Order: sequence, then C-alpha cells, then structure tokens
Amino acid sequence: MFERPRSGERAILVHATPDGAPDILEREEFAELATSAGARVVDELVSSRKAPDSRFFIGKGKVEELQQRIVQHEAELVISSAPLSPSQERNLEKALECRVLDRSGLILDIFATRARSFEGKLQVELAQLRHLSTRLVRGWSHLERQKGGIGLRGPGETQLETDRRLIGKRIRQLNSRLETVDSRREMNRQNRIRAEIPTVAIVGYTNAGKSTLFNALTEAGVYVEDQLFATLDPTMRRLELPDRSRIILADTVGFVRDLPHELIAAFRSTLQETREADLILHLIDASDDNRWQRVRQVNAVLKQLDADRVPQIRVYNKIDKLDRPPRRANNRFGKGRAVWLSAVTGEGIPLLLQAISERLQREKVRGIVHLHPNQGRQRALLFDMGAVSQEISTDDGGWTLELNMGERDFHRFVKRENLPADILERMGADQPPGAATQR
Repeated sequence: MFERPRSGERAILVHATPDGAPDILEREEFAELATSAGARVVDELVSSRKAPDSRFFIGKGKVEELQQRIVQHEAELVISSAPLSPSQERNLEKALECRVLDRSGLILDIFATRARSFEGKLQVELAQLRHLSTRLVRGWSHLERQKGGIGLRGPGETQLETDRRLIGKRIRQLNSRLETVDSRREMNRQNRIRAEIPTVAIVGYTNAGKSTLFNALTEAGVYVEDQLFATLDPTMRRLELPDRSRIILADTVGFVRDLPHELIAAFRSTLQETREADLILHLIDASDDNRWQRVRQVNAVLKQLDADRVPQIRVYNKIDKLDRPPRRANNRFGKGRAVWLSAVTGEGIPLLLQAISERLQREKVRGIVHLHPNQGRQRALLFDMGAVSQEISTDDGGWTLELNMGERDFHRFVKRENLPADILERMGADQPPGAATQR
C-alpha cells in the first residue's frame, strides 16, 4: 500500500481547465506560488476537458502521461491548479506514487511558513486543520478498521476516527484561543473609535508593494521580499498626516485569485480591520500589464469580506519602473481618488498623504477663543492638535486664538478640559483668515 512521502521539492504542475488552455497569467501566478512554497518546477502538464473525471479529475490518458513525466524528471510532487476532492487527491497519489497537492493546499503551505505572530500561527493552523479534516479519506487504509461479525471485530476506535476526534478537539482549542485574541483586538478597535482615530487599511494583490509602502510611511521595518505572501501578520502603526491629525495605518495580508475559503474564514478577524476601516488604500502594481484583472480580483475578495463599501483611494505603485512622474487624480468633490507613486523612491508619497487627509477630513469649525493667563495648558494642547491658525497676546497676559479644527475634536477638547460650551465665537465662511489679528 502506497504511503504519502513526507517531503519533496521537484514538482510537476498540472493545469486543468474545463475549456481550452489556461490563461498565461494564471499559469505564471501558479508557478510563482509553487516557487514561493520552495518547490522546484521541473515540468508542466496542461489538461483540458469539458467535465472533470470523478476518479482522477484529469483523464486516464493524462494520468499515464503524468506517470511517464514523473519518472523522466524524478519528480516528487504533483501540484494541481484545480481544486481536488479528497478522494481524487488520494486516487492520484496511489496511481502516481508521489505526493499530490491542489492549489488550496499549496497556499496553506505557504501561509504556514510565513506566519510569525502568535495570532497568525493560530489562524494558519486552524485553516490547515479545517482543510485536513476533509482529507482523511482512506489515509489510514492499512490499519485495522471496525468490522461486524464474529472474528472480524477490530479495535474500539479506528485510527481514522481517532484522528478526526483529535483534529476536532484541536480546532475547538484554536477557536477558543482566537476568541480571546479577537476580544482583545475588538477592545483596541473600540478604544480607537472612542478616541476618534481613523483607521486606514492598505490592501492589494500580493506582491504589489504593500509592506514597502507601509515602511515608507511609518518606518515600521516590516519584512519585505519580492515573493508572494512575503508578510502575513497584520501590522498597525500610528501615523501623523500633514494637517497634524493622526491615523492608524494597517498593513494586511495580500490577496490572490481564488483565495481558499479556509483562509478567508480563519483570517476573517484579522481582515476585519479592512472591513472596519474608515478608508482603504488599494495598492496596484502600475507596471503590471494585467493590473486591471488584479484590481477586479481584489475587489471580489473585498466583497467577500463585506468591505466593498469602504471608501477607496487607488494607489498606483512602482512608477519608477515606468519612468513616470508622480501625480494624483481627484473625484468630483475635488478630493484625491487616485495617486501614482513609487514606494521605493518615495516619489508621490506627499501627494498620497495629502489625499488621505482630504478624504478623512470631517466637519470643521472656525472661530475665536479667548484664553486667560492661567490657561497655558489648554493653549499648548490646541497648538499640539494643530488647531491654531492665528494667535495674538492680550493686555492681561492671555491669548486670543483663531481655531480651525474638526468639530468632534473641538467638542471633545471642551468636554475634557471642562471649558464653557460657548467658549468659541464662530466665524462665517466669508471671513478672511487671520480675523483674530483684526480684533
């Protein structure tokens, strides 16, 4: 009886499609996924049939051709681009006498090697176990099973049943631990909401340059590499914008075509930062000839996460490869809807920061505040918030300040400092800047 090999890096890729040859973009991405997992691609086989074979998915003739190629290239692994049922995967392994993996299993394997944080490792293990729980089909056929009749009764519990029970127990443990992590994350999210600190999430197709941009904006030192899913663990940093307002910037896991549903489920709490964000930076590789297809695929994943209604700024990265200058495009309200930049050289980043400021801009208040000499603390706080447009000193040693700030920020400041509700003398939109100096 054939048993699964525990290792193997020399791989043959099988592209199985229902109609016609697979798209060249899909083939290149699949090969890149295999390489990212550490496989050495030695050959590729293309199979096209109207309906998948119930036993092998590919036809019997293709199975025989695959056997010959495995011997020819001394391959140890076969990876299918199409999803395989547990029985199809096992049937192929027995026929080919080598390890067989489909695209979902391949992506799960990549995620397992890239997770670094405690939460990331828990989520990946949960996704792997959910995937594995459906793939115990005849995995232990060499062991004795329960049978009926005198002389045919096996042990009280088969190895298959033991594995299923242990996997179920581990899944429950992981869910319990992740619930604790989720509650902590939710508490942090509620604290940000109470403090009215907006969250901006960076999303995009994997390898579009999200972590590079994140590092350029925050100097976070997130791991960057030219490979798929270089970073998995979400990172959040505080960032100050040109108008001196503060945001929380979140770097999320990269998306890919047909992301396995096990990963969507396992990473839902992490990706909730995207769904709950005030603004999404949709990062696009401007040098990619297939960027529009990538955009559609990212938007499809955002729809799965119920994040498709969050406002977006499209960020076209890698203009340094195209030798193009940075620029921005505005929406009908005059606010930035798209920015062209290079995260590597830093060109265009000021344009992006300005666009973020404009998109997050809330209702503003303009007015005059008179502070007494003993209110120096409040004066310093207003300057620290970037709210003071003009200032003049009064004869009694106090100050007259012209303020321009968010209305919610102003009301929160007044309440926190226990100031009178009518402390602000509002100014009309037609009054010129510097009105405080004219008093």
